[in-house]
Amino acid sequence: MIQGVKHIVFDLGGVLLNIDYFLTEKAFIDLGITNFAELFSQKQQSLFFDKWEMGQISRQEFIATMQMADNKISLTEEQIVMAWNAMLLDFPLRRLQILQQLQLHYDLVLLSNTNEIHEEAFNKILMSTCGMPSLGVFFDKVYYSHKIGMRKPMKELFTRVLMENNFEAHETLFIDDSPQHIEAAKGRGYQTIWLEKGMTIENDIFKPKG
Repeated sequence: MIQGVKHIVFDLGGVLLNIDYFLTEKAFIDLGITNFAELFSQKQQSLFFDKWEMGQISRQEFIATMQMADNKISLTEEQIVMAWNAMLLDFPLRRLQILQQLQLHYDLVLLSNTNEIHEEAFNKILMSTCGMPSLGVFFDKVYYSHKIGMRKPMKELFTRVLMENNFEAHETLFIDDSPQHIEAAKGRGYQTIWLEKGMTIENDIFKPKG
């Protein structure tokens, strides 16, 4: 652990929740939306998906837009939701146990770019994993982009987290798997850990002593 840390801000997908963006891309390609990769990726995405993640587009608008992505095919809402959620995999129990242990020593905050369809889906995954209805039980504060109207890597968002929780930036550790989010946090004075591909918090950060 980096020295002097009192507060830890976690990303969700790729850090706590295992995800695979390619599975959603493949699911939409299988449905006939062959240009999905051009619209959405981990590093960059279209303005439409940005607005979706900031709550500026309703679930109904999202579904309708995806249905119009290719006028040669007709997709149901269920097909779109299943394809959209295909990237969401599982919560390894050890990661949830780590959060419980960290709660005893640090202030914990969750900061995630997400949307209402994914929130509903990963809460179901969490419930099936440990019987908890939401991730709020593991954190002092939860920030979901679609509920606060801001998303990473907006620098104002990192400032907001500090101000609302009375955190000092140099005492706050941010853990994320997207380099552009890490750079934004660094720009606001956070200590950071970039969880590169293949790394996990249980094997590379919060390892058992000995």
